[in-house]
Amino acid sequence: MRTLHPLQSTAERPDKFTYPFCYEPHPLCIEAAAKVRRYVKTHDELYQDAKEGKMFGVLVVEGADGAFHFLAAYSGLLAGRNDWQWFVPPVFDAQQPDGHFKQTERRISAINVVLELFEPEDRLAIILKERRKQMSEDLQLWLFQQYRLLNAYGEKRDLTEIWHDYHSQKVRQKFPLPPGGAGDCCAPKLLQYAYQQGLKPVCMAEFWMGSSPKREIRHDGQFYPACRGKCLPILTWMLRGIEVDANPQENDPLRYPLGNTQVKLDIVYEDRWLMVINKPSGLLSVPGKESRLSVWSIIRQHYADSDEWALAHRLDMGTSGLLVITKTHDTYNLMQSQFAARKVKKTYIALLDGTIQHPKGTISLPLKANPLDRPRQIVDHDFGKPATTDYIVLGVKDGITRIELQPHTGRTHQLRVHCAHEEGLGVPILGDELYGHGSSDRLYLHAQEITFCHPVTREHMTLRAEAPF
Repeated sequence: MRTLHPLQSTAERPDKFTYPFCYEPHPLCIEAAAKVRRYVKTHDELYQDAKEGKMFGVLVVEGADGAFHFLAAYSGLLAGRNDWQWFVPPVFDAQQPDGHFKQTERRISAINVVLELFEPEDRLAIILKERRKQMSEDLQLWLFQQYRLLNAYGEKRDLTEIWHDYHSQKVRQKFPLPPGGAGDCCAPKLLQYAYQQGLKPVCMAEFWMGSSPKREIRHDGQFYPACRGKCLPILTWMLRGIEVDANPQENDPLRYPLGNTQVKLDIVYEDRWLMVINKPSGLLSVPGKESRLSVWSIIRQHYADSDEWALAHRLDMGTSGLLVITKTHDTYNLMQSQFAARKVKKTYIALLDGTIQHPKGTISLPLKANPLDRPRQIVDHDFGKPATTDYIVLGVKDGITRIELQPHTGRTHQLRVHCAHEEGLGVPILGDELYGHGSSDRLYLHAQEITFCHPVTREHMTLRAEAPF
């Protein structure tokens, strides 16, 4: 079996299989990934494509002899092909020139050529456009039905069945079919092949090789979780019958406990109308999908079980620092007006995992959510929302840059993306698991100062909480 590669390792077998959406790569996967990198680099045709940026994956398996082996995969196509022999095959091969998919694609392309001969409002052009749309939708549905995915029990379902079973009716009404490319990521290909060959999955990891995409942020050699938009429904199905690690984020020490919590808020300022706190890193601002502790749940337990209170803005879970809480609806609305008019000035302190060229400047990169991998944000110059950040370097020590950041806008993950993206500073914030290298005790980003006009007294206020690093 040319796709099954030996893995000579002294690393111990993990107790459970990898939770693919949040994990530290097992030593067995790290060794397997190194072998994949070496293989790609010694095959020029593959390497020329891979160095432009490609996601690879490894699945460590146990053979009938009890020895460790590994399988390798790449996302989508590599050097224009999906059938390189050293890697596992696709779940379904839609690239065959004489296959139904390619033949129908050519018919759709022929309609595009004919449409160039007509004015857009011509009756025949309208009919052809409708025909093209229906052919494309039918072809997409047909394609998803060809991806018949196994789980560890030997059960099989196609992508449309998996998608409909996983999502609520509300989601299905808006998104009746999976995203394009679903089923062609590394993890589904690896698990499908392992099941087909009777191999026992042990652990799995995905890593990036080459340059970062223009819109996203990826680092060469870094391991990444599986994407949620495409792979969460698929892997939830495919991992049935395997004992999988728990989501490590659900075991966070700040997870909302059963019963009352004794955690109190660090209050920097308080009066009848508002409160400003110094939020610790690791604490959510508002409750998320998991039952974790949050600023809002602490408020309801210890300060005011009232719908009048509200958070005037939010900080990421990993970000520490100043957070404004209002106590009445009117105060909330007045504070929101200040935020909307960009009259609230915020200053952050961060440590960057590297050094940058210019001591100060301004970053302007429009941002939007990545619909296939939330909560990640991407840079989108066509459809992104404007986002601007000023920065000043405060010092450099041991290759770590201390920097002051002043955002003019309040986009999700704005500072993190502006620091990490190659069109921004090109150096991620230390401890950033989404856009950087992770591997730290916290995200080194702190909201140190906030200036605003008190919504009731009209006093000009500047509050400060020194960075704890």
